[in-house]
Amino acid sequence: MTVKQLSLPELVDTCRELGVGNVGLWREPVQSYGVEKTAKLVRDAGLTVTTLCRGGFFTAIDPGERAAALADNRRAIDEAATLGTDTLVLVSGGLPAGSKDLHGARERIADALAELGPYAESNGVRLAIEPLHPMYASDRCVVSTLAQALDIAERFPAQQVGVTVDTYHIWWDDHAPAQIARAGAGGRIHTFQLADWTTPLPEGVLTGRGQIGDGSIDMRQWQRHVEAAGYTGAIEVELFNDVLWARDGREVLAETAERFVAHTD
Repeated sequence: MTVKQLSLPELVDTCRELGVGNVGLWREPVQSYGVEKTAKLVRDAGLTVTTLCRGGFFTAIDPGERAAALADNRRAIDEAATLGTDTLVLVSGGLPAGSKDLHGARERIADALAELGPYAESNGVRLAIEPLHPMYASDRCVVSTLAQALDIAERFPAQQVGVTVDTYHIWWDDHAPAQIARAGAGGRIHTFQLADWTTPLPEGVLTGRGQIGDGSIDMRQWQRHVEAAGYTGAIEVELFNDVLWARDGREVLAETAERFVAHTD
């Protein structure tokens, strides 16, 4: 998503040129290119797919909408398995129209995971709940903190459900380091993502993720937290940024790789 202006073949070629061995994929371009075709593309290039994003949106009240969401998430699990990744990232969903019941929405997430967790495990895929910054609670994700994410995830086996640690969403939370340790102790840190916080935020706020090093977040500090908690997996960079998307994608990917080296251990 950081370089969504690149086609999947262009992305793969640029990763290979830069020596980037891992790539996190999003469902929409994968579906457009073809899931099996994408799997062959990355496999032939020697790339490892770290995660697939995104599943989720479990908070609907209407039975038909809930059934559709569950079916879509089963497809997402199948896609992840085909791509060879063991992690599907979940954006859990916001409040349904007209609702103010945050607790009820979170319980519907747990209900959905009770159905999807065993299916995911049977396909070798883990579900990673991603808490999003509280500004997204109404429309995108009622899970706003790692504590809330873990309170849900810990109802299920760690090989079924864990969490995504994303600097953009948790950097403001004084309790997050302790929750990272909690997640690590339970083997529930399924992926770790970097993005910086820059202000002012753009209208709509969705595309406000800053390039690493441009904002307020100490990337090394958060890396040390997750590694102290036992995490040894890949570190992803996930940027939603209109200015970056308007630039040449190859240049953005090269810059991102350079920033990664400069701002992590």
